[in-house]
Amino acid sequence: MTGDRHDKAEPEAALRAELRALRTELARLNGHRFLRLHGSMPRLLAFNFARGLAFGLGTVLGASVLLSMAAWFFSQVEFLPIIGEWAAEIARQMNAAVEN
Repeated sequence: MTGDRHDKAEPEAALRAELRALRTELARLNGHRFLRLHGSMPRLLAFNFARGLAFGLGTVLGASVLLSMAAWFFSQVEFLPIIGEWAAEIARQMNAAVEN
């Protein structure tokens, strides 16, 4: 009988230790900066809205810079008649838009 009691005590002690570790980890996660920052739905929505605005603005600015550099580069290429003429026309239109 004492063996049965001892056999039950070991799993209970291991379970209690696991439960303590789980409580400690849960307390640590609840104190994490991300959860404190997004503790309410309006805060979460505002954060995601601002994040979306920043992502959209960065995408538009990056694409604008990349495409203008590509257009400038292709306007410098004159040995390819089709691409050179097309890029030169784009460059002329961009210059005309800036002057207006």
